[in-house]
Amino acid sequence: MKNLASFAICVLLASCGASADKVTVKIDGSSTVFPITEAVAVEFQREHKDVRVTIGVSGTGGGFKKFCVGDTDINDASRMIKDKEIKKAKEHGVGFIEMPIAYDGLSVVINKDNNFVDFLTVEELSKIWKVGSQVRTWKDVRSTWPDVEMKLFGPGVDSGTFDYFTEVINGKPGACRSDFTMSEDDNVLVRGIAGDKNALGFFGYAYYVENRDSLRVVPIDNGAGPITPTMETINKGTYAPLSRPIFIYVSEAESDRTEVKNFVHFYLDHAPELVKAVGYVPLPDSVYVRDRKRFDDKVTGRATTGG
Repeated sequence: MKNLASFAICVLLASCGASADKVTVKIDGSSTVFPITEAVAVEFQREHKDVRVTIGVSGTGGGFKKFCVGDTDINDASRMIKDKEIKKAKEHGVGFIEMPIAYDGLSVVINKDNNFVDFLTVEELSKIWKVGSQVRTWKDVRSTWPDVEMKLFGPGVDSGTFDYFTEVINGKPGACRSDFTMSEDDNVLVRGIAGDKNALGFFGYAYYVENRDSLRVVPIDNGAGPITPTMETINKGTYAPLSRPIFIYVSEAESDRTEVKNFVHFYLDHAPELVKAVGYVPLPDSVYVRDRKRFDDKVTGRATTGG
């Protein structure tokens, strides 16, 4: 598998070297979805040298702030669009086409040299991350663990990963202690956890896969015994409650532009192989067929509810 950072370099070079007359597809949003979209962009630009694809990583929420006022063509999202974001999009005349593009297993990770954590329960995760948490050391989580300070790392508040994790673990999106190192860039979190023996954090499965030599993933017990995130457990949904779909959102107004249409078609045609290549779980082929039909027919609103 290609290094995720190399994809970033490839697209950056393609963007910097682009001539002024090249047409542009503008994308922003989730750092979790970023590896997939960037892999697609690299392959797409090899075949469409007249198109420049720019990809920002301001988090799902940060991306929607731009997308809902018409500043971008596509938003990468690790959660569904919120009602308040739909309202903002309507106020600015922005219709959106929602398309799920992969499964992710949000991964809880520790330093590779941590030799005492065997698994965590959902209740223990909540104990660590809830608002007002009194957990300061590993011993505060489980009495048999060392009395050493725990260093926490997690996505920033504009991240869909942050919203999803806090909702399923703490019962409400955004409900979380604030005394942890946060970043919208998952690579920053990877480096922080890899550099501290007593660290714990969470982010998308692909970033764990890419850095498994320096990190250790923690099995999660949701009542049926500890389950490790893998392609199989994420696909089957047995890695619960941290398995989820991830999305791209395309502006209806921009979908008629040839470069946007070609990019989205390329994305859906190559998603199964590229999703897997960067460490996520492809959706069934029928979903990509449905996505393409929704896009070609300009079916706006939420894909699952029609909202």
